[in-house]
Amino acid sequence: MTERYININTENSALSAILHTPELNSGTESIDIGVLVLVGGPQYRVGSHRQFVKLSRALAAQGIISMRLDTSGMGDSGGKAKPFFQQSADIELAIEHFFMTCPQLKQLVLWGLCDAASAILIKLNRPDSRISGVVLLNPWVRQTQSHAQTMLKHYYLKRLISKEFWQKLLKGGLKLTDSLASLTQTLKASRAKPQTNNLPRPTTLHVTEQTYVSAMLSGWQSFGGKVLVITSGNDLTAQEFLELCAADQNWQQCLKHSAREHLPDANHTFASAIWRQRVEQCTIGFVKNTSDVIIDN
Repeated sequence: MTERYININTENSALSAILHTPELNSGTESIDIGVLVLVGGPQYRVGSHRQFVKLSRALAAQGIISMRLDTSGMGDSGGKAKPFFQQSADIELAIEHFFMTCPQLKQLVLWGLCDAASAILIKLNRPDSRISGVVLLNPWVRQTQSHAQTMLKHYYLKRLISKEFWQKLLKGGLKLTDSLASLTQTLKASRAKPQTNNLPRPTTLHVTEQTYVSAMLSGWQSFGGKVLVITSGNDLTAQEFLELCAADQNWQQCLKHSAREHLPDANHTFASAIWRQRVEQCTIGFVKNTSDVIIDN
């Protein structure tokens, strides 16, 4: 396997990426589908987020080319940082450069965790027939109301039935007034007006913090390729996403027609060797099964 730095020039700066290419004589079959790994948010490549490097190396070991991208202002990329819901242009530049650098590729899978998964769904509003699959891990769908409801169901309820919580309370280790104030604020937020999902499907979207969840749904509904959704059981972000899918028929239908993998004990970043390796295995299997998909956009 070889790893090399890729510089992608933009209008005002340059994006940084790392290309992972399998060895020609590695004994693995060459695959004409690549994986673009989007790194969500500002992160160091250590600890739990070392998984992006390890994922690309695991893909290369199976004959799959991948490229890890830092969007504008993130990691080693220049320019001003953009919110995840405004990264479609960066993703498209990376796609063009990926195919130009690796002309043997015919198809592409987009892979993203958290807000990078959200950015992928938003990008799908601008169709590209070369994208035959997407892998979404714990997509970020944070809204005031849904987050508060998730906190009530999956955080406060667990605390109330926790022996540790009551022991700490009885020993004076908790400020009861602060805890009650936080609970009251969460209850109030849970009754807030939910965000509408009725966003039109134009070719180019001006997505904002108020409309990005609708744009995610619109992109998912318009995508004709394969989708793999990987979620964690021990993660409020994943729970909020799953609650949205359970409560909204449109999201429910999208999830129903996708491949699923749920790791009950995993945290948000799949930060253990067992969880990480399971994500790698699922991704590799999905990519290989996606290589025969033809997208007509």
